[in-house]
Amino acid sequence: MNDVRDLLATQQYIASDEISTAIFLANKLGKPLLAEGPAGVGKTELAKGWAGATGYSLIRLQCYEGLDETKALYEWEYAKQLLYTQLLRDKLSDLLGDVKSLREAADRLAGEEDVFFSERFLLPRPLLQAITSEQPVVLLIDEIDRADAEFEAFLLEVLSDFQVSVPELGTLKAKHQPMVVLTSNNTRELSEALKRRCLYIHIDYPDLEAELRVIQLKVPGLTERLAHEAVTLVQRLRTMDLRKHPSVSETLDWARALVALNSSQIDKQTLETTLNVLLKHESDLQRAKRALSQKE
Repeated sequence: MNDVRDLLATQQYIASDEISTAIFLANKLGKPLLAEGPAGVGKTELAKGWAGATGYSLIRLQCYEGLDETKALYEWEYAKQLLYTQLLRDKLSDLLGDVKSLREAADRLAGEEDVFFSERFLLPRPLLQAITSEQPVVLLIDEIDRADAEFEAFLLEVLSDFQVSVPELGTLKAKHQPMVVLTSNNTRELSEALKRRCLYIHIDYPDLEAELRVIQLKVPGLTERLAHEAVTLVQRLRTMDLRKHPSVSETLDWARALVALNSSQIDKQTLETTLNVLLKHESDLQRAKRALSQKE
């Protein structure tokens, strides 16, 4: 596990013992890893960090409502097939020149189907790219909770066997089983069937010390005192009843904003003019400003 932590550290990802163990076991057992938690806590960055640490390519499938198999798995390039048909028009004329009926023409063309339904005309999407890759890859299935339950059910077969069936080509099996990381912001409950196929980890907002290490690592231009002051304030905001609490990525944005403004301290004016980097709803801004002013 220490090796995993050290490898992730080379990618500027600070991993807890729990995260390091989860990655180690997922890699060792050949199981997908389901990382759940609030948006912006580093779930996606974990997959990117592991890909960078291992030297594997990262293949990302961004999930959304309405995502279906064709967008995730493969499509046929019909425009390319049509172009080839036009280019081979003379050959088709030769092939069909002596036919005497429409049925005979259709039968003869059917014998040539393999030409137009071959890998030459197959457009692989992320899932098929990961399965057919000549080298090991990290497959990131990002925000799986945004996809429909039907797509989640389809995904079960892929994650179980790491193979897909293309009717025109047959079954395509993974040459190298990809390291799969699924992320979820917990906007809906995932099926028990999907969870059974995965190792599970919940990544929450870091405590003050962990977040401070992240800030110091990724925003070296921020002084130690100002970094501590910024992280302390962010931690306070997360205890408030807000519509959306600031994520780690927003803490980083705020830290970079403070550096860009040459701020030496977080005074009232700085807070008034930069709090919108952390909070993205007007009601949250007003509530936070009132609460912070009362404690000054």
